[in-house]
Amino acid sequence: MDGIDVALIETNGDEITAFGEAMEFPYDDQFRDALRNLMGVQPDDNATTRGIVEELTLKHAHAVHGLLETSKLKPADISVVGFHGQTLFHDPARSVTWQIGDGALLARETGIAVVNDFRRADVAAGGEGAPLAPVYHVALARTLERPVAILNIGGVANLTWISPDGGAVAFDTGPGNALIDDWVRAKTNHSMDVDGQLARRGSVDPVALALMLDQSYFARPYPKSLDRDAFSAQAIQDLSPEDGAATLSAFTAQAVAKAAAQLPAPPLQWLVCGGGRHNRFLMSCLRTALDAPVNTVESVGWQGDALEAQAFAFLAVRSLCGLPISYPQTTGVERPMPGGVCHQPGVV
Repeated sequence: MDGIDVALIETNGDEITAFGEAMEFPYDDQFRDALRNLMGVQPDDNATTRGIVEELTLKHAHAVHGLLETSKLKPADISVVGFHGQTLFHDPARSVTWQIGDGALLARETGIAVVNDFRRADVAAGGEGAPLAPVYHVALARTLERPVAILNIGGVANLTWISPDGGAVAFDTGPGNALIDDWVRAKTNHSMDVDGQLARRGSVDPVALALMLDQSYFARPYPKSLDRDAFSAQAIQDLSPEDGAATLSAFTAQAVAKAAAQLPAPPLQWLVCGGGRHNRFLMSCLRTALDAPVNTVESVGWQGDALEAQAFAFLAVRSLCGLPISYPQTTGVERPMPGGVCHQPGVV
């Protein structure tokens, strides 16, 4: 819920042949609060939700136009926009996943074809609907020594493990930044633990950490995925702000370590993307918890802040080409699945 990342790539849906500009457009506090009030709510088409969907979509249109202006490009220069939208609710066990955003409106506002609704087909076919970035990670990692693990730390953390022959497994490891952000927001005047400064002043509570790690999700075989609010911070409610932030950071890292134990083979290195890679305390927790080197994706020349936006541009092209965007080993779907719905700018 930080804002909109927008990025430009050139691709045929298999190889990435060029990278363009990338930009970030933060949400204002009022809109972020409106999104937060909808979080965890099952799909509901009411006037309040429709207003937020329209506002979210128009903000994305502004981001697209901003990127085009910076890149000195016109809408006609762009083949397609990949529009993920904002996930509000995700419960694949009940075949429900809800990402808001009006693809048809975005197409009209930008004058560019838009692909959105990437997850629904996978969930309807029995898959987890997440994570979807692995196919992009595989394309990026073709020149790297493998096996390698790409760890994305957003609200939830997920990994892609890529084998020497380019095969992949993927799943959500557990909490990412969401619990830490919510804790900091509740206990301080800040919206996040910038650079892990709060956690660095605290100590990990081993009893609380053990309680949080003693959950059935971590023993479940992959593929598996999570809603943002799948985990509770109840075990740390009596801790100081500093100790709570430290314990939650350790929770994220130890959940990744539990995931690592399930992988087919140890990765030669972990490459971290997502906002969590900016948290130096969290990165130090990961380096302590994992046996292989832990580096940010910038160490191999990738654009960490743009990676998710690039991934959905890549998925949009794959959708137009009828290529799979999810696989049995990444979402648990029975067969490789295409996905996404295309909206043309001239269609109302």
